[in-house]
Formats: sequence, C-alpha cells, structure tokens
Amino acid sequence: MNPGNDQLLPRFAEDLLVAGKSERTVESYVATVRKFAMYCDKPLIEVSERDVCSYLVELTKRKVARGTHSIALCGLRFFFRITLGRDWKMLDIARPQYERKRPVVLSRDEVWRILDQVYNPVYRACLITIYSCGLRLMEGITLSIPQIDSDRNLLLIHGKGNRDRYVPLPEGTLDLLRETWKLHRSPMWLFPAVTRKGLEHSLRVNSGPVHRSTLQGAFRGALKKSGIRKKAHIHTLRHSYATHLLEDNVNLRLIQTYLGHTSSRTTEIYTHLTRRARAQGKSPVDGLMKRPERTSDQS
Repeated sequence: MNPGNDQLLPRFAEDLLVAGKSERTVESYVATVRKFAMYCDKPLIEVSERDVCSYLVELTKRKVARGTHSIALCGLRFFFRITLGRDWKMLDIARPQYERKRPVVLSRDEVWRILDQVYNPVYRACLITIYSCGLRLMEGITLSIPQIDSDRNLLLIHGKGNRDRYVPLPEGTLDLLRETWKLHRSPMWLFPAVTRKGLEHSLRVNSGPVHRSTLQGAFRGALKKSGIRKKAHIHTLRHSYATHLLEDNVNLRLIQTYLGHTSSRTTEIYTHLTRRARAQGKSPVDGLMKRPERTSDQS
C-alpha cells in the first residue's frame, strides 16, 4: 500500500464515524477503497474520475453481486466526495446493474434438516435464533443479554442503518437461549467467540461475539451434510422466516415490521414464494394437460 494511502484511509474511517456510520459499514467501505487503491496502483490523491469509472466498469465485467457493487460505489462516493472533496458528476449517475433474482427459500423441513447438522451448541443456538426471529447475520451474532425482554418475549434488535426494532421471541427459542447461556455464562454475549486458548480465556479478555465467517462456515458444513442441493446461506434463513409466516397468514405489514424493512415493496417479494401463492396457480396449470372431450360433431 502506498504510504500516502496509509494516511488517507484512517482519515476516511474517521469521516465515516463522524457521519454516524456503523462499525460494520466503516469496515466495508474502508476495505472497498483499499481494493480500489490496489487496482489503481497509485496514490489515491492522484486518482482521476476516469480511474473510478474504469474500476466500476471492471466490477460490472466481473459480474460481481449487486450488493458488492453497491458497497463499492457507496464507499468510493463517500471517500472522494467527503474525504477528498471531489465533486465528480460520475458518482451521481453510477448505478449497479439491477438483478431480477428471487431469493432462495427453504421449506420448514429443510431448515431443520440443516440446523440438526450443527453440533456446536452455541453456533446451533445462534442459527436457530436467526431463523426463528428473522434476523440478519450481524444482528444475530451480536445479540447481547440486555436485548432480551423475557417478560414480553421480545428481542430488541439494533438493525441496519441504526434503526432499532422489536421482534417476537418464540418461547422455544428463549428456552434454548437460557440453556445455551448456562454452557458459557458470558456476562455480555449470547453467542461468545471461542479463541484457540479456549472459552475461559475468551471470556476473560472479552473476545467479543462469534465471528461471522465462523458461523458461515458452520452453516456451509451443515448444508453439505444435510444433502440439500439448494444454494442456501445464512440469509436464506431470514427469507424462509418471512415466507413461512406468510404461509401462516401473518399480515404482510407485520412481517415488514419484524424484518425491519423501510419499504413494503421489499417485503412483498415473499408473496410470490409462498405455498399459498403457488397453490393458487397450480390448478389452472394442471388443467393445461387435460385434453378436452370431443363431441360427435368434431369427429
């Protein structure tokens, strides 16, 4: 990394914090600007508008996920606009390519076939909580004890964009969290990380919650053992949560609140994935294969 860049990136991180960005957003934006600097192979202070444009075109050619492209664009936009004061018009018009993909959804049976293959009790409890409460990955792994309202069976979730919300906490999930906590008795985290030196050392030095890559690895291993061929990941549990609630006739507006969606349009995608919606079209579709009876006049 260029020495000048080593000085700019900490300044960029400070600007993000001043703007109220979350720790995860700061980490992602700094990482994407660092990748851009490696791509350009020159001091960021000397980068031109055309360099940024070429990089975004490269991301498009590589067909990176829309989310990855969006993070790169937002990070670069903030860095050059706020940290370096470059008011480039291209940053206004650049957009990631739109994807018309439907999320992967697991059936209830498939969800439990996967979760039953997770043998570490802390990882298993975390994944079950993510599914049964419809949480994002980071919302799940960073759950702390004060976020549980056991009297009202609610979880206080510190969500995306620093927006808090309450979600229902199933009685069975609450019982599981209590039993799992007895295994580690962390004073802070529901799902504490375990370092190579063991759980006792992790708690003593407060190693924080389980790392996202660790939990993702546990899920991938369980998915493989389950024999399920769907391209599922941890966020698939959240998609499945929303779909299963819709199948049980839970009001869409209520599901939107549980998921923390600011727009109902984001939640409405699940209406196309439920068994109820598929069943409405099944009978007419089946009828396409029924030959009409011929009358004597048509013989």
